[in-house]
Amino acid sequence: MKRITESDSNHQNLEKMSTLELLTNINREDQTVALAVNKIIPEIEKFVDAAFERLNNGGRIFYIGAGTSGRLGILDASECPPTFGVTHDLVVGLIAGGDHAIRKAVEFAEDDREQAWKDLQEYQIDNNDVLVGIAASGTTPYVLGAIKTANKNGILTAGISCNPNSPLAELVQHSMVAEVGPEFVTGSTRMKSGTAQKLILNMISTSLMIKLGRVEGNKMVDMQLSNHKLVERGAKMIQSQLDIDFDTAKEILLKHGSVRKAVDAFRLEN
Repeated sequence: MKRITESDSNHQNLEKMSTLELLTNINREDQTVALAVNKIIPEIEKFVDAAFERLNNGGRIFYIGAGTSGRLGILDASECPPTFGVTHDLVVGLIAGGDHAIRKAVEFAEDDREQAWKDLQEYQIDNNDVLVGIAASGTTPYVLGAIKTANKNGILTAGISCNPNSPLAELVQHSMVAEVGPEFVTGSTRMKSGTAQKLILNMISTSLMIKLGRVEGNKMVDMQLSNHKLVERGAKMIQSQLDIDFDTAKEILLKHGSVRKAVDAFRLEN
């Protein structure tokens, strides 16, 4: 298997570039990422539809990965509850080496083929759930071991990677391979590969939440009111939707705890 993610950079003598040259060339490489993701939208579509069936029937979605890939999965999972008002166990992100590895690398954690499935057992994963392996190279043992066992247990599996014909791409039921080409710094997959993974995760979780009814129109009507900015945003949503003054909108928002509940209660009472 040819590892495009490990291919030599298209740029040479980086240390001799000016700041402007560095920034311009990094940005030029980054512009190719969205186009690479665009090419695999049909594959992402098939996975989202399959995952929605599971989640709509009470299933959950798990992300697993090591290093940057694991951190990106955790980031996406952690943003779903405040953004869409879902429970913390609906979208779960796991990283090789455990939570300690979110901040500091845990040596050789990604090489353990058995640990990811053990980590998933803590959540009692079953065949109503969905497992997404994230690995730029498509070769991470931590991810491959869990995917293989999940397939045997009837769990819907998917993979997000950046190398075609990788073990991950061959193993999962739904393969999403964004071929972003060589990194600006050779092998530094936190760059273009990481950006592609982030884009795909955004597409998956946002599409699923919309399909699950967590957005109305284009508004996050179930977002958690975790700071003053979000309270202000929610009050403005209610003000616009119900054509009432801002202070009243804010009052009923704080009383009911979400835009959706506030709007429903106001309409019921009036």
